[in-house]
Amino acid sequence: MPSFILPNEAGRLVSLEALLRHGPTVITFNRGHWCPWCRISVEALARIQDQIVQGRDQVIAIVPERQKFAMELKAQAKSPFSVLSDIENAYALSLNLAIWVGLELEQLLRSYGIVLSDYQGTDAWMLPIPATFVVGSDGRVKARFVDPDFRKRMAVEDILGALKAAR
Repeated sequence: MPSFILPNEAGRLVSLEALLRHGPTVITFNRGHWCPWCRISVEALARIQDQIVQGRDQVIAIVPERQKFAMELKAQAKSPFSVLSDIENAYALSLNLAIWVGLELEQLLRSYGIVLSDYQGTDAWMLPIPATFVVGSDGRVKARFVDPDFRKRMAVEDILGALKAAR
């Protein structure tokens, strides 16, 4: 998994290397606090947090939003784990996981009162493709789930199985 250093919801920098020193890590990319599917996905991971930490594993969520909104997603989902801000989708772009939403989707989102530039601090109108990676302590991806259909996410059973295998 390519390295990163991103700020968490409290503004502290978090690196992939520091996370992996503590054990296998689940990295999940989400569109933002405004996305109900993202919130459900983060809530599902929060509910299995006890099982994850028993294995000395951990989870982080990544959103393309400013700290204020990363903090909001963490609070909404009652997440015990960090939500990192990937400003301008820089990390997602490096993984080929970011897409430009296009004018039609921009207009649709605006009609629902969702203005990405307000949350992201940029007028790029880009979103990450929701994805989940299970990364072993060695930095290698042990399992992944990437689907441009934002309603589909990696099942928690598959995440737990991948973490067990990564140990």
